[in-house]
Amino acid sequence: MITLSAVHKSFGANRVLRGVDLTIPKGESMVIIGGSGTGKSVLLKCVLGLVVPDTGTISLDGQDVARADRDAFLARFGMLFQGGALFDSLKVWENVAFRLLRGHLKRPKDEARAIAIEKLRRVGLKPETADMFPAELSGGMQKRVGLARAIAANPEIIFFDEPTTGLDPIMSGVINALIREIVTEMGATAMTITHDMSSVRAIADRVAMLHDGLIRWTGPVAEMDAAPDAYLQQFIHGRADGPIASVR
Repeated sequence: MITLSAVHKSFGANRVLRGVDLTIPKGESMVIIGGSGTGKSVLLKCVLGLVVPDTGTISLDGQDVARADRDAFLARFGMLFQGGALFDSLKVWENVAFRLLRGHLKRPKDEARAIAIEKLRRVGLKPETADMFPAELSGGMQKRVGLARAIAANPEIIFFDEPTTGLDPIMSGVINALIREIVTEMGATAMTITHDMSSVRAIADRVAMLHDGLIRWTGPVAEMDAAPDAYLQQFIHGRADGPIASVR
């Protein structure tokens, strides 16, 4: 569904992406792993069109992202941001229904609120949560609200940016399970970037490892542990020694 071919992106002298080739099949959950600063977020922003690659092409269903109608293109996506990115001044339901209250996907207010409450229910939050403000919620509840917002418009493609950052192990497990259930239930194509191996094993169909601007390895998650790539093995097992240099 999403194809990246020879994608390069530099910021000044910093060559972040150095020829990324990657295919994300329709209806599958692809998790991109790699250390901090390896270009995972830049890659995601390139797919969304928020960052323009220097060279290379990115296509969605065979259409070049750079030539797509922006409103129609972005309407196909949902996203769970790393820090939740909720609007403090808006009630929870208004955060969830943010895209349904304006622009290309606008719905009547009552309809948007009803959809928001249903999506909150889907992620395990009670209807009374809808009229609270983000500051009144725990970190785990805020993450669930972010997930409800990501699925509010029933997107075909969902991006998850470090979905368990800042959560304790139990809540991380809850969020991972919700993501897996919802992606499967919706039949959505998912792209997740993370360095949390528990998330990888819980939500991935396929895994791709990004290191030094290139995809070092990609394949089914079931084949990850036995893969011969030394970079991959060092990363997934958290070893200090190996081809990935560490700061000592």
